[in-house]
Amino acid sequence: MFNLAEFLDLPLIWYGLIATAVFLYVLLDGFDLGVGILFPFAPSDSCRDRMMNSVAPFWDGNETWLVLGGGGLFAAFPLAYAIIMPALYMPVILMLLGLIFRGVAFEFRFKATGKSRRFWDYSFHFGSLVATFMQGIVLGAFVQGIKVQGRSFAGGAFDWLDAYSVMVGMALVFGYALLGATWLIMKTDGITQNWARKCAEYVLGYVAIFIGIVSISMPVMNAHVKTLWFSTPNIFYLLPIPVCTAVMFVMNWRNLHRGREYSPFFLSIGIFLAGYLGLGISLFPWLVPFAVSFRQAAAAPESQSLLLVGTAVLLPVILGYMAYCYYVFRGKTSDEALY
Repeated sequence: MFNLAEFLDLPLIWYGLIATAVFLYVLLDGFDLGVGILFPFAPSDSCRDRMMNSVAPFWDGNETWLVLGGGGLFAAFPLAYAIIMPALYMPVILMLLGLIFRGVAFEFRFKATGKSRRFWDYSFHFGSLVATFMQGIVLGAFVQGIKVQGRSFAGGAFDWLDAYSVMVGMALVFGYALLGATWLIMKTDGITQNWARKCAEYVLGYVAIFIGIVSISMPVMNAHVKTLWFSTPNIFYLLPIPVCTAVMFVMNWRNLHRGREYSPFFLSIGIFLAGYLGLGISLFPWLVPFAVSFRQAAAAPESQSLLLVGTAVLLPVILGYMAYCYYVFRGKTSDEALY
């Protein structure tokens, strides 16, 4: 019988697939969560209509990657799932409730009028804000490490809540706001675009500050990360990542002031990619930092092989559908009710 495990490094492939799915979720759902974070501060109801219409065709498809990341972790690395989820149950549940509330707001706002519409405006905003902040809390708690004893979570119910995780939650709010603002620059014009440009200029500085804090704090908190980044010759191999990040910040700032429409969004994507790459390098090969590696957490080869076959069939379909969706709804959006 043909066995994929004899020819492929299945744990490494699944580690890469889940890391890619998480990044695509952060990137794609990040800009529509960012639009929700900025939503109540827009100059007018017409601007808010444009903002909602700019993400309405995409938001539910963007969350596909969250399902793939979580489901892939459960199926391909059950030990890691069994440790991580008890440690982060509360923020994950609050994140999901925020996403649900935001999804309901999408449906009801398009039909609502008067005061009820204002209620759904704030529902969309606070659902996006809570979901984003909780994602940052999860990330902040995750990178600090999870207490493990044997094969189980050994910490307390509120280990995820501390000053560092709150700081990372705030950082992600500003990061998603940057993605949302630059998305609106690309997808709108007139008053809405001018306002979004000012928002992007404002939050870009905060994103730079928070990335600097996280980049400095991780080597301080963990000796392994410090050795990885600052030992010779690693420092020379890894130096291009912070240098490219700084260059992209400067380019983004200049392009925002020059009135560019498309490059700020793609430069913001580059900033997120560089930050995610740095985070991935710091945490490799740990799936439960710094206790369980992805090889230790891997499911049986037969299970990973079967899952990989299904993923190989469905993943191109999902990517093709999403590419087609973005192609069909390209260009500027209006304030007309088209949802």
